[in-house]
Amino acid sequence: MTDISARLANAADQPTLERLWLLFRHDMSEFNSVLPNPDGTFRSDWLHAALTQADWAPYLLTSGASPVGLAFVRSLTAPTRVLNSFFVVRGARRSGIGLRAVQEVLAKHPGPWEVAFQESNVAAVAFWRRVATVIAGDAWTEERRPVAGRPDLPPDTWITFEAPADAQR
Repeated sequence: MTDISARLANAADQPTLERLWLLFRHDMSEFNSVLPNPDGTFRSDWLHAALTQADWAPYLLTSGASPVGLAFVRSLTAPTRVLNSFFVVRGARRSGIGLRAVQEVLAKHPGPWEVAFQESNVAAVAFWRRVATVIAGDAWTEERRPVAGRPDLPPDTWITFEAPADAQR
């Protein structure tokens, strides 16, 4: 897999994003101990916000004709944008697609960014630190913050950096 596209999703993409969302939440359940709802779905408030709220931007990640992931950006009108959700399907991981997709999304929204991840997700720790270094060199910070409304969970780790207009270095 060498090609990647991160394009703003449209209404026709909603079923694909919903299926990718289930895969993403399933993967994340390993780190936050969340079980599916009785109907087999997972919490989807961020998915619905990304698809309906003006301050959010949902991106569909594709390689050729295949959907390979999603990226949800929130706080578009705030001083700092947040990469709220980012997911690449397992079959596309470790191919460079994730880094290229993040770079493409960030380039569409230059400026300050924040990304959260769980320390127990070892692959995410390495990935997001690499992303921050590729995008911002040494000019990024990392801090631990409590998970809102979930005192039972360990704090999330947040990385903060500035994305230039051409984040695809």
